[in-house]
Order: sequence, then C-alpha cells, then structure tokens
Amino acid sequence: MILAAELPLWAAIVVAVFLVLGAFLTLIGCIGLLRFKSFYERVHAPTIGSSCGAGGILIASIIFFSILQSRPVLHEILIIVFVVVTTPVTLMLLSRAVIHRDLTQDSRELPKSTRL
Repeated sequence: MILAAELPLWAAIVVAVFLVLGAFLTLIGCIGLLRFKSFYERVHAPTIGSSCGAGGILIASIIFFSILQSRPVLHEILIIVFVVVTTPVTLMLLSRAVIHRDLTQDSRELPKSTRL
C-alpha cells in the first residue's frame, strides 16, 4: 500500500502547485463558458481551460506517483497527448458545424468575417 506520508515535503509542494494551477485553469475555462454570450465567444475558453487544466493535473499525478514508486510513471503522458490532439479537433468541428448552420439559416449571430 502506498502512503502519502512517504512523499517528501518538496514534492508535496510541487504536486500541490500543479494541482491548484490545473484546477484554476479549468475554473477559468468554465467561467468563460458561462460569461460569454454567443457560441463563437464561448467555444474557445473551455477548450483552452480543459487542455491546460488537465495538463497541470496530469503533471502533478506524474510527479506524485513517480516519487512514491521510485520509478518514472509516464502513463499520464498518453492522456495528455489524447487531450492535446482531440480538444482542438473538437473545437474545429463544432465551430464549422455552427458556421454551416448559421450560414444556411442566415443567423445574426454569425461573425461578420464569415459572412459571404
């Protein structure tokens, strides 16, 4: 059984900093989702918040388990790669779908730069 009491103080501070940073970035993304009015403004904040926030939390996890198990634990790198690859693709697909919908319905919410 792995006990957190075995974690050195310096490592606990580093892990806590990355956890708080990741949670803060995720919170900023959530606030951006609630604060902005249109879909085009809302779509960017959560994608950045989730990518960077998850990255901070996963880095904390890598440090925590690598120190406790006395060997590099790099499983989380695969999660980071998936998040970094899939989040921008999802953002692009959602944005294109909404632009297509707004173009076909002649929406007033459509940004001026995309109007024909």
